[in-house]
Amino acid sequence: MSRVNLAEKLTLFSDHWVPKVVSTFNGHDVMVVKLKGEFTWHSHPDTDDFFLVLKGRLTIRLRDGDVHLNEGEMYVVPKGVEHCPVAEEEVHVLLIEPTGTPNTGDPSTAATITPL
Repeated sequence: MSRVNLAEKLTLFSDHWVPKVVSTFNGHDVMVVKLKGEFTWHSHPDTDDFFLVLKGRLTIRLRDGDVHLNEGEMYVVPKGVEHCPVAEEEVHVLLIEPTGTPNTGDPSTAATITPL
């Protein structure tokens, strides 16, 4: 395994809401993703959802209030909690999830997660 430059990896794609695997550890995918606009309300019944903002600002809507994240800030949505990420402008995010976790919480509607 060699070192990973996240900024460089983020230059390799332009699509939004499609996580790209940059590494794995202990059964988890480490992914980068570009977000813009509003995602769908969803939850993950079996796992928490980890967000670290690398560039930009991200709002994570929750049923009981919004969480606003700036560059360098992170938030963990507890498993089973319904949430909706929103990015007014393009934002770059690092995600860590158990390998195979569908990004919508539902395999039938999830994006295909691919390695970079």
